[in-house]
Amino acid sequence: MAAEEKAAAIVEPLVGAVVQDTNSTRFLVFNSKTAEVLSHHQVEVAQAFPREGWAEQDPQEILQSVYECMARTCEKLLQLNVDPSAIKAVGVGNQRETTVVWDRLTGEPLYNAVLGLDLRAQATVESLSGRLPAGSNFVRARTGLPLSTYFCAVKLRWLLDNVARVRAAVAEGRALCGTLDSWLIWSLTGGARGGVHGTDVTNASRTMLFNIHSLEWDRELCGFFEIPMDILPSIWSCSQIYGRIRAGALQGVPISGCLGDQSAALLGQMCFQEGQAKNTYGTGCFLLCNTGRACVLSEHGLLTTVAYKLGRDKPVHYALEGSVAIAGAVVRWLRDNLGIIETSKDIEKLANEVGTSHGCYFVPAFSGLYAPYWEPSARGIICGLTQFTNKCHIAFAALEAVCFQTREILDAMNRDCGIPLRHLQVDGAMTANRLLMQLQADLLHIPVVKAALGDTTALGVAMAAGAAEGVGVWSLEPKDLAVVRTERFEPQIQASESESRYSMWKKAVTKSMGSVPAQSPEGGEPTILSSMPLGFFIVSSMILLIGARHISGAPE
Repeated sequence: MAAEEKAAAIVEPLVGAVVQDTNSTRFLVFNSKTAEVLSHHQVEVAQAFPREGWAEQDPQEILQSVYECMARTCEKLLQLNVDPSAIKAVGVGNQRETTVVWDRLTGEPLYNAVLGLDLRAQATVESLSGRLPAGSNFVRARTGLPLSTYFCAVKLRWLLDNVARVRAAVAEGRALCGTLDSWLIWSLTGGARGGVHGTDVTNASRTMLFNIHSLEWDRELCGFFEIPMDILPSIWSCSQIYGRIRAGALQGVPISGCLGDQSAALLGQMCFQEGQAKNTYGTGCFLLCNTGRACVLSEHGLLTTVAYKLGRDKPVHYALEGSVAIAGAVVRWLRDNLGIIETSKDIEKLANEVGTSHGCYFVPAFSGLYAPYWEPSARGIICGLTQFTNKCHIAFAALEAVCFQTREILDAMNRDCGIPLRHLQVDGAMTANRLLMQLQADLLHIPVVKAALGDTTALGVAMAAGAAEGVGVWSLEPKDLAVVRTERFEPQIQASESESRYSMWKKAVTKSMGSVPAQSPEGGEPTILSSMPLGFFIVSSMILLIGARHISGAPE
């Protein structure tokens, strides 16, 4: 009853945040004055892997999950005696590189959403690379990005080359494309009946078609990738009214915030000052450092990206970013592919049973290695196995792998910035794993500072939406920002031990590179470039070990 009376007394405006990532969709409602979460709902979203290296999701399922999360959250607010009409704005945060093409006349997707981790366009990348002079900086100088399957331009090129429906819709002027924010905002604001087709600068900066200096679609880049500019969305700031929701529980509410998920987390961690950094542990790991108004090109394998632009007339801020493809995804792999845990939360208990990897090292390069290597030939391996190794050691090694990958990114960032970070701010679903957080502090040998609110991505989205001109219910002035409560993890091992384990990890990374199946340019069956990769034998041995009875004295 006390909770209901407290909720009923709330008169401050509320702001909603949609966060759509590769695993789920969630909707959270914040008090705009205190940043308190009043209610939320989350729905898991299916992924499809139709071929080796391919990863897709159903755009319609994603859209329906957004409507469901909004409706269920509003129902929960009513149960708390809170009127959903107090929600004055909604923002959208999203997985960034995932690419959607749809029919503007029918509102139907022309193909499944192609995820960032999808590798089908590797032959396209190789073909495009062959058209550039050796050592050319043409793409990176304009976009801050390497030519990679990770980004949208090559996914669009593959779709145009291989999907007849997409090709026909483009030729007939029916096609629209974009990252998931574009698809969601277009659909929520009316779809085929007047939906608004746009994206913000942070999402646009992940397409490889956007000039991060001029903040416009780059005509020469579009020409190089042969992408027609008329299918691309308009470009907005991260904080302005784009349109109003046309149906569902929040009909009539303006959508006024839009950011890629990692930029949103940077805002939610209050990293407004140059040199501030955060690391988000989700499906992947993403370490961003605010470089202010300076567009810094990395010399150590990092990306240069747009951090945020909080209004039409506000300045753009940039960031250096290290992207790790597989973080939380390795836990899901242990659950879904190997079955050694029943839920993702089980990995902490399993790893704690042994408290060590016992010399076992896991490199989860399922989609190649991203920053700082950008090595598509790498594949996952587990090495250092003995008859003593069991599933507990492998679980521990999986958590260590997340931390080692973060260490590689942090080292590169320190070299680019010239001033080592004294602590690391962290957020994301995996930060609930206390063993992981302690391991991270130990292996970085600096304190790890965890935000008490795990979903700083949603907070950042809500801040941008609430602060937009025409909404104005959330102040971004430093004196008005809510203090983010934190928990601090201090290193508990000697630096020499940290360095020794990191050195062994680096050797394992080297073993993961080379000898992978490559798609033919026609997108047909894989062709083996050389002998079977070492990872095949290691993973096969691992599976046998997991299924075998453990030797005497080994934990069950």
